[in-house]
Amino acid sequence: MYTVAMLLALILQDAKKPQFEVASIKPAAPDARGMWIRNSPGGRVNITNMTLKELIVIAWRIQPYQISGGPAWLDSLHYDISAKAEDNPKGDERQLMLQALLEDRFQLTIRRETKELPIYALVLARKDGKLGPKLTEVAEGGCLKFDPKNPEAPREPGAAAPRYCGNLMMSPRSLTGVSVPVSNIIPMLARMLGRTIVDKTGLTANYDISVEWAPDEAQMAMLPPDAPRPPASDGAGPSIFTALQEQLGLKLESQKGPVEVFAIERAEKPSEN
Repeated sequence: MYTVAMLLALILQDAKKPQFEVASIKPAAPDARGMWIRNSPGGRVNITNMTLKELIVIAWRIQPYQISGGPAWLDSLHYDISAKAEDNPKGDERQLMLQALLEDRFQLTIRRETKELPIYALVLARKDGKLGPKLTEVAEGGCLKFDPKNPEAPREPGAAAPRYCGNLMMSPRSLTGVSVPVSNIIPMLARMLGRTIVDKTGLTANYDISVEWAPDEAQMAMLPPDAPRPPASDGAGPSIFTALQEQLGLKLESQKGPVEVFAIERAEKPSEN
């Protein structure tokens, strides 16, 4: 439940949302593959081949499972968006501009509510706190900090890629990270499993992370519609739950907890312009 103060804060936030100076929305090409969002200098944003549902996920920084209701085309019709802000947006301004654009051009109305739903708690698997072999703490200086002013020089063929701090990659069957806090993998796991995950590990350091599993059909269903699918699993690999426990020394425990749900009350197809 929201308090009066929380409701007022939401109202004031919505009233102050910045807006793009110009924006064009059109249906994506029928043969388009992949979904992309690119932020460019000069306040430009180009979004390619995204559904309204995925746009909502990005604009409000939520997970797909937090969205309920909406028209049948919410997750099937794809759009291209080209927009420009008056100045270079700062901080969260791009997110707020995208929210304002969706509310205006898609006539999007959302009701936010909190429900008690099944969640996962990420905890240490062992009582003695020992971590798995693929979760190793990184000492200061154990990775390279990326400097955009000094980009990487071309590598020799076969040379190993540099270990940039904070690199984090996830596929349908693996997750790797270089010097990242455990909290950074929570959103990726939550999307894969379709459930809110709360970090209760108590781990605060940065870690190298490497974990592999055999995805099941439910996890594959959580991928964006146009995301590449890996080859069918032969069932020989561990489940994601077993992999986290054996490889990282972490465990997902089923619990119940508060989850914010975004109920779509209205959404209309935008006119092309």
